[in-house]
Amino acid sequence: MDEEKKKILEARELCKTYGKGGGAVHALSSVSLELYEGELTVILGSSGSGKSTLLNMLGGMSRPDSGSIRVMGRELSGLGDRELTRYRRQDVGFVFQSFNLIAELTVRENVALTANTARDPRAVEKALETVGLGHRLDSYPTQLSGGEQQRVSIARALAKDPRLLLCDEPTGALDYETGKQILVELDRLVRDYGKTIVVVTHTQEIGKMAHRVIRMRSGAVTGVTVNPQRVAAADIEW
Repeated sequence: MDEEKKKILEARELCKTYGKGGGAVHALSSVSLELYEGELTVILGSSGSGKSTLLNMLGGMSRPDSGSIRVMGRELSGLGDRELTRYRRQDVGFVFQSFNLIAELTVRENVALTANTARDPRAVEKALETVGLGHRLDSYPTQLSGGEQQRVSIARALAKDPRLLLCDEPTGALDYETGKQILVELDRLVRDYGKTIVVVTHTQEIGKMAHRVIRMRSGAVTGVTVNPQRVAAADIEW
């Protein structure tokens, strides 16, 4: 399967340590992985396993102490601060556990803020229609449910039309049924739009919907599994 798909990202021997001496925390230890275009990858691990640290590096929000990250043929470690900012704005979309919406702005305005930073953005209305919120353009975040707010954050990321969508515990702040709806939405973006998505989670069952699962423990990758058959997000239970 890997030979038939285009490799979009390759990370090799990533290391990251916070602090020094006896208080040093080795957040990442020689982590290597590959991401492929049009796939949904799940990074599984408990709290403190290093999965969010890894996601931040893949998204250009932090730099490794050593190691290499090549994204679409570019070496991130070779980029200056301005180029790295351009990479984050144009090539990567972020979805976090907290929705990070601006309460004083409408749904349309929240998405437009991100779209305006992109090189070739999608129409704001189209991005919201993609996640089923075309009818809530002029609503404010406080008028939306938690699931709707998370879908706005997904639309905000999609407005940039990113090559890579990185989701850090996107269901963590939601109830079970609403969280499942978000997973169904992400699954649909891969299936219908060919998006490349990474989901970081501690919930083992979510790995069943992925093309590949990367397991982490104590800052290291302990295994990579390619699912021969994915389970539909709507059928996952945990």
